[in-house]
Amino acid sequence: MQRRNFVKSTVGLAGATAAGESLTGNWHSQPNFLAKNNFKLKYAPHFGMFENSAGGDPIDQLKFMADMGFTALEDNGMMGRDPALQTKIGAELARLGMTMGVFVLDKGGNGQNTLAAGKPEYVDIFLNGCRKAVETGKRVNGKFTTVVPGDFERNLPIGIQTGNVIDALRRGADILAAGGLTMVLEPLSDTPNLFLRTSDQTYEICRAVNSPSCKILFDIYHMQKNEGHIIPHINWCWSEIGYFQIGDNPGRNEPTTGEINYKNVFKYIYQKQKETGKDFIFGMEHGKSQKGKEGEVALIKAYVESDSFTV
Repeated sequence: MQRRNFVKSTVGLAGATAAGESLTGNWHSQPNFLAKNNFKLKYAPHFGMFENSAGGDPIDQLKFMADMGFTALEDNGMMGRDPALQTKIGAELARLGMTMGVFVLDKGGNGQNTLAAGKPEYVDIFLNGCRKAVETGKRVNGKFTTVVPGDFERNLPIGIQTGNVIDALRRGADILAAGGLTMVLEPLSDTPNLFLRTSDQTYEICRAVNSPSCKILFDIYHMQKNEGHIIPHINWCWSEIGYFQIGDNPGRNEPTTGEINYKNVFKYIYQKQKETGKDFIFGMEHGKSQKGKEGEVALIKAYVESDSFTV
C-alpha cells in the first residue's frame, strides 16, 4: 500500500473515531480503511492489540490483522487457551494465510523452576511443558515456543549453572524436534535475577545444545536495555537467531516512540535475510503509546513508517 493512501485512510479513521463512530464489527464497510499494507517483513501482532477496532472476539481480531496487511500472529498465552479455541485459531490462521509465531512454553513462570539449579523436579516440569507445547503447536500449526530458563541459582558457580541449563535444554530439544517445534531462548531485562540476560550468552548456550530446535529469541527491546549495540549483536548471533521481537525503549511501545532506529534495524535484517535465505517472524511484543482506536491507528502508522526503508 502506498503511504499517501494509508495516510488518507488513517486520517479518515481518526475523523470517524473522533466523531464517535464505532468500527467494532463493521470495519469491512469502510473501503479506505481496508486497503492492505504490503509490509516487507512478517510482523506479528497479538490478541488485544486491535480490540478497539475489531472487537473482543479473537477470530475477528485475526481478520482485522489480515486486512491491515499483517501476516503473522503471536500469542504468549496460547498454551492456556481451551484446546477447541486453539484449533479454531489455527484453522483461521490457515484460511487467512497467516503464520503462527511464538507462544510461551509453560514451566511455571519466567523466573520459576530454574534449570540452572539442576534439580530433577524442575527439569521434569520443563520437559512436561515441552510435551504439552508440542500438542499446542499441532493445533495452531505453530513452529516456535518461547523458553526462559529461570533465575540464577546463586549457590552454584556460573559454569555449573550453565552446564545444568545446557543439559536440560538438550533433553527438551529432543522432545520439541520430534514434534516439529523450535524453542527460542529469550534473554530478558526484567530483573537481574534472571539467568539468561544477553545475546552472546544465549548464542553460546545454543551452540552447546547443538540442535535446530534450540535458537535465540532476539527481543530488540530487552537487548537494547541490557547490551545495546543492536545491529552488531544481531550480526554476531545471526546463525543462532530463530525469531525477533519488537518494542521501543523507553516505554516498550511501538517503533518510533523511543530511542531505537527501527527503520535502520529492519533494513539491516531484511537485507541479511535476502543474503542468507532466512525468513523471520517479528513479534510485536509491546504496548501502545496512545489509547483507544486512535492508538491503534498510530501503531499501524508507526509500522508503515518503520517498514518504509529502501533497499
